[in-house]
Amino acid sequence: MAEETPAENGNGAAAPAQPQQVRMQVLAQYVRDLSFENVVVQKGLSAGEVQPDIQVAVSLDARKRPAANQFEVITKFKVTSKNKANGDTLFLLELEYGGTFLIEGVADEQLHPFLLIECPRMLFPFVRRIISDVTRDGGFPALNVDQVDFLSLYRQELARRAQAQAPEKVN
Repeated sequence: MAEETPAENGNGAAAPAQPQQVRMQVLAQYVRDLSFENVVVQKGLSAGEVQPDIQVAVSLDARKRPAANQFEVITKFKVTSKNKANGDTLFLLELEYGGTFLIEGVADEQLHPFLLIECPRMLFPFVRRIISDVTRDGGFPALNVDQVDFLSLYRQELARRAQAQAPEKVN
């Protein structure tokens, strides 16, 4: 049996170890929860002349699954449309969209941001499509949600947590 030797570069010296390649595979995607309330129809109101004011709230959750290197990431979108003229709610859409990911080669200290930035980026086009289809099928113009900057969201959450943990100053 041949003896294993370290890889050599062109001049006979051992080559430095190559960093492990990052591997991310989407194993599954799914709607975990979906709710659409067409308030205009429920209250018997006339859509008539409305100027919609649309608010989109995004939150994220990630957890380790029992299988090795598998994680579940849930994106939560809450879309509220109100009439600018009187503040009446036109519709409310809530969507929890999840993905199961196999992730290898990511250092432990980088795993948390990877799960809450890169994984939601992979899921977002599907979320956008669902929101568009549901609003259109609900009797409103299709809503195409703007691109979400998950890196900025992650940084904002870190800042919020740091501020919450900072000791309060007494004057």
